[in-house]
Amino acid sequence: MGHGPFHVRVSGPPRLCAASVLPFRSGTCARRRGLFWGQRPSETVSRTFPIPRAASALAPRSPAASLLSVVWSTMFKKPVDVKTVQRLSGADKKKLRRTAKERFPQASDADLDAILPPKGEITLAKYPNHALVYAIEGEFPMIFNIDARGHDLFPTVYALWKVPHLLPAFTLKGGEVSRYVIGGADLMFPGISIPPEGFHSFEAGQPWAVKVPGNPAPIAVGITTMSSTEALKAGLRGKALRILHYYRDMLWDSADARYVPNEGFFEDIVVEDPNFVSTSQSPDSAEGTPEVTHESEDAAVDSSDTADPGIHNEATEEITDGINELKLPEDKSAEQAPDEKEHQTLTTEEIDSLLDKCLLQALYTSIKEKDLPMPGSTLWSNHILPCRPPGVTLDIKKSSHKKLSQWLQSKSSSGLISAKEDKYKKEVILLGINRKHPDYMAFKPEKRVQEPVEQEKSVAESSVTKQLEVAEIYKPSSHVKPIFMAVEADMEKYYSALEASDVVFRYVEKENLVKPTDKAKVILDVTLCDALYKGAIKKGSAYPTEIHKKDLGSTLLNRMQVHHKVTRGTQEVIRKGAIRTIQIMTERRQGNKKMTRLSGLECFLMDPDSLASELQKKFACSTTTAELPGKKGQYEVLVQGGVIDDLAKHLVDHYGVPKRYIEVYDKTKR
Repeated sequence: MGHGPFHVRVSGPPRLCAASVLPFRSGTCARRRGLFWGQRPSETVSRTFPIPRAASALAPRSPAASLLSVVWSTMFKKPVDVKTVQRLSGADKKKLRRTAKERFPQASDADLDAILPPKGEITLAKYPNHALVYAIEGEFPMIFNIDARGHDLFPTVYALWKVPHLLPAFTLKGGEVSRYVIGGADLMFPGISIPPEGFHSFEAGQPWAVKVPGNPAPIAVGITTMSSTEALKAGLRGKALRILHYYRDMLWDSADARYVPNEGFFEDIVVEDPNFVSTSQSPDSAEGTPEVTHESEDAAVDSSDTADPGIHNEATEEITDGINELKLPEDKSAEQAPDEKEHQTLTTEEIDSLLDKCLLQALYTSIKEKDLPMPGSTLWSNHILPCRPPGVTLDIKKSSHKKLSQWLQSKSSSGLISAKEDKYKKEVILLGINRKHPDYMAFKPEKRVQEPVEQEKSVAESSVTKQLEVAEIYKPSSHVKPIFMAVEADMEKYYSALEASDVVFRYVEKENLVKPTDKAKVILDVTLCDALYKGAIKKGSAYPTEIHKKDLGSTLLNRMQVHHKVTRGTQEVIRKGAIRTIQIMTERRQGNKKMTRLSGLECFLMDPDSLASELQKKFACSTTTAELPGKKGQYEVLVQGGVIDDLAKHLVDHYGVPKRYIEVYDKTKR
C-alpha cells in the first residue's frame, strides 16, 4: 500500500459504492464502465473524492474476508435468470477436471467420474452475479464457482450426495438447527457439535459442508470465515461458515429432476435418516455429547439423543414443521366430548389446578430433555391432554389464563419451566424444565393417567385398515425381450428389481460374458448391447463394449416398464408408472382461517369419504370431500384448521404410508 490518500472516480454524487471500499494505490483512480451501486442512469458527472485511510482495513485479504461475500451468501437465495448456457469442449472438460482435482485433493478418480463423467456432456451456465455452474447435461448441477474465474470451485449438494466425503463437514448439534441453515442463514459456532477429539485443523477460506447428526447426506456448502486457531482464540463464538449454497435454494431447485437423498429431508427441516440410524452407528451421530445438553439457550437445540438411535426416532416423529396456531389444541380438546356434563361442573380454580397437575405429570412421564425445544401446540396435544383424568374435558378457555400462551408464560415466570415466544411462528416454545423446582420435587406422578392413551390407541388400531405395502415392479419391454427369451423368463410377469437383475445375470452366465482379465466387468455382446443401449446412444457416438457389474442391473431396469403394486389386506392393485405421492397443503381462506387439503389417496387404496369422517372425529373439526377439477374419479379431503403435521403423522402411524410418499406444502408461511 502507498502512503498517499486513496481516491475513487465514480459517476454521480459522492455516495458509497462497491468500488469505494476497494484498495487502490496512492494517486490512482478506479475507472469503471456501467453503473455503480446506487447510481442513476442519468447521472454522468464524474468526480473524484478521497476515501478515509481507515477504509483500507476493509480491504479483502482472502476470499473468506472479502466484502463480496455479501453477494456470495445470497447468490442462490433468490431466483436469477441464466445469461448463457454452453457445452464444454473436451479441452475445457479436462481443465475443469484438473482444477477440481486440485481443489478436492481427497477425491479419487472414481469420485471425480461420479460428478464429472468423462463421457458425459458438461454444460456451463453463466449468471449475472458472476457465478458459474457446471452441470451434467440433462441431470443435475455438480460444481459452481463464485469468482467467475474457475478457480474457487464448490460442489453442489447433488455432488455431495453422490460423494459425501468430497468435503470435510461440520455436524450440527441437532436437526432443529437445520431450519436456519436451509433458510439461508450462515452457520455459527454455537450451532456446531464439537467432536470429543476436537475439530480438525482448517484455514480461513476453505470449503466445508454441513451435516445433520445421524444423516450422511450434507445439507449445505460454505466457506470458513476463520482458521481453527482463530476460532479457539475466539472461544468458539461467532460465524464459522458463510453459507454459499444449501438444500432447497435456487440452485437446488434449478434441476428438473430435483430430489432428496433420504427420508430425513423435509421441506423446511432436515433430521436424521431413520434407515441410516437403524443400520449403523456413524461417527457423526456420536458427536453430540450429553454434557452440552444442559447449557443455556444457545444449546437448546443440542442433540444429546444421538447415543440411542431408537429413542431419537421417537423424537423425530414429534417434530412439527408447520405454523400451528395455539388455538388448534383447543379444538383437539373436544375429543372427549361425550362426558361434557362432567366438564361443566369444574370451576375455574379446579381447571387451573388440573392444568398444573397434568403439566407436572407430563414433565415426569413423557417429556425428555432430548425433546426440547418443543412447540406449545405439541406440548398440549401430545403431552398435556393424554395426562387428564378419564372422561374429563380439559378446556384452556375455561381457565383463568384463557390462552395456552398465557398459561405457559405464567409457568415460566414461576420458574417451573423456561418458555419463550417465537415471534415468527407466533407460538410459545418450551425450552427447558427446572426439575429442582419445589412443585416438581413435591409432585408424585400417578400411573392411572396412562390408561386413556392405551384406550385411544386400541380404538384407533381397530378402525384402521390392514397394513399397507408399496412396491416398485417392472415389466419386460421390447428392448429387453431377447434377454428374457434367451433364459426362458416369462415376458408377461412383473419383476422386482432384484428378480430383473437376476435375469440379466443369468444371461451373462449362460453366454459366458464375464471379462477374463477383470471379473468385475461384463463384455457386451450384440444382444446385450442392443437391449441396454439401442436407441439411447446419440448418433455418431460409439456403443460401449463392456459394463461394470454394479451398473448392469440398474441399466436393465431403465429399459423396462415401471409399474407399482399397492397391497392393503386382501386388496391389490398394479398400475403403470411410478406411484404418485399424497399431497397435504395448508392455505389461508377468508377471515385468515386455515384450511388443509389432502389429495392422492386413491393410489394407496384409501377411501376419501371414510378418511374424512375419521379426521372429523380425530381433530374435532369440519371435513368434506370434493372431486379434483379436471381429474375424474380423484377426490381431495378438506379439513378445517392447520393440521398439516398431525395429519401427515396420522397417515404414517395409522395407515402405514411411507414418509417418502407424502409431500407437505405450507402456504401460510410468510
